[in-house]
Amino acid sequence: MLKSMTGFGRAEQNVGDKTFLVDIKSLNGKQFDCSLKMPAFLKPFEFEIRKRLSEKLQRGTIDCTISLKQTGSAKPVSINISLAKAYFQPIAELSKELGLDDAHILGNILKLPEVITPTSDTLTEEEWLDFKKILDAAADDLNQHRLEEGKVLEADLINRIGNIEKQEQLIAELEPRRKVKIREGLVKLLEENVGPEQYDKNRLEQEIIFYIEKIDISEEQVRLRNHCDYFRTLLRDNDAEIGKKLSFLLQEIGREINTTGAKAYDSTIQQSVVMMKDELEKAKEQVLNVL
Repeated sequence: MLKSMTGFGRAEQNVGDKTFLVDIKSLNGKQFDCSLKMPAFLKPFEFEIRKRLSEKLQRGTIDCTISLKQTGSAKPVSINISLAKAYFQPIAELSKELGLDDAHILGNILKLPEVITPTSDTLTEEEWLDFKKILDAAADDLNQHRLEEGKVLEADLINRIGNIEKQEQLIAELEPRRKVKIREGLVKLLEENVGPEQYDKNRLEQEIIFYIEKIDISEEQVRLRNHCDYFRTLLRDNDAEIGKKLSFLLQEIGREINTTGAKAYDSTIQQSVVMMKDELEKAKEQVLNVL
């Protein structure tokens, strides 16, 4: 089953006297790219947090926010004076410009992130193990959302490939008539410009055969059908990161469609080629969201 790269996951749980809230948002991306926001006392664990998210989420543009909602007991705290001053100046200027009461600025600044932090707060080994479970739960929640969105993506991609196959079948039905039209057109051109009896009919037949072989699209149609069949097979693959393979295969499908259009010399077939290209571009857009 396909898994989308977009999704949202959340987990909240107590660890000792702390209550952690983990929010993870994922968008499409070629590689794993994680923006991580967390309390300062978790900085020593940043590398392990990123590594764990990478293992669970594989790929995408990840935005992870870890919040400490509350603590169960009072502990010594420190005030980040430099950060408080950095907050105060623009807020005070804005308050003055808007003509607002600035009496409560300090109280509000103290509530901003990282202004007040526990002085000696850290996680014990046991608390770290418990915290990893919260991180895993949020990642699992996100992956579940990815699966649900993946179902929608899969249904749409199957529809797009099916529409391409319908146009290919139409081209296959038109192909025999196309060859007859090409032959009749060449004969008519010669008769109009040279005369019915002024050319070698045997030589003409040889040239027509050579020309028709040169613009034959049967091989392209066989490869196109095979690529579409393989696309469906890949959709059933359990590979964790199937998006790149699907993208490469759509490029191959595009090559066969383009070559068919270049060789067609038939307005009706060209219409089918345009329809296939339209479906292909829509499929490519969807595959960008596949993990």
